[in-house]
Amino acid sequence: MIIRKATTSYRYIPKGQTDHGEALIELTKLDPSIRLDIRYARSDNFVGRPVYGEPRAFLQQVAAEALVRAHRALKPRGLGLVIYDGYRPWSVTDLFWRVVAEDQKGYVADPAVGSKHNRGCAVDLSICELKTGRQLPMPSDYDEFNDKAWPDYKGGTDEERANRDLLRAVMEAEGFIANPREWWHFDHRDWEQYDVLDVPFSEI
Repeated sequence: MIIRKATTSYRYIPKGQTDHGEALIELTKLDPSIRLDIRYARSDNFVGRPVYGEPRAFLQQVAAEALVRAHRALKPRGLGLVIYDGYRPWSVTDLFWRVVAEDQKGYVADPAVGSKHNRGCAVDLSICELKTGRQLPMPSDYDEFNDKAWPDYKGGTDEERANRDLLRAVMEAEGFIANPREWWHFDHRDWEQYDVLDVPFSEI
């Protein structure tokens, strides 16, 4: 189902009646060398249980194609992207808002306005070695809700900061915008063109 903003609230409209041509693309079908680490399909996430029935990742086509270009820009270094999350159904955003601690709500989207993940225009990711899949060290873990996650955090090692900055450079080169509180989170610049969606992976 699609959720569209109408004045001060959201209304539900049938799938297929959106103004924009939503075309959620599975990232591994565009480039099978993209690795997945979909923790929301497992229990090792801040909710403590799986919230996705399948370990899959999707983006709107324009964002997906830009992400693939960023992935391929890393290949000469023997590196590639590893995806934690892409399109996220609105109902999952609503769950996150209800379970996260009050002092950590700045790290999750308010379901009253929806998120860029709900639009298929945000991606959570890191960098890994193509041959081994080993993820490069970063200043914090994924979904570590503190200032270590900020993209301008000055702590950590030189290697960790360099890896984080490399990720930001390749993503920004392809039209993504860094989230100011999460080094792993990038929004595609065209996100406002798309509606908030609540379509389960099984229907894509």
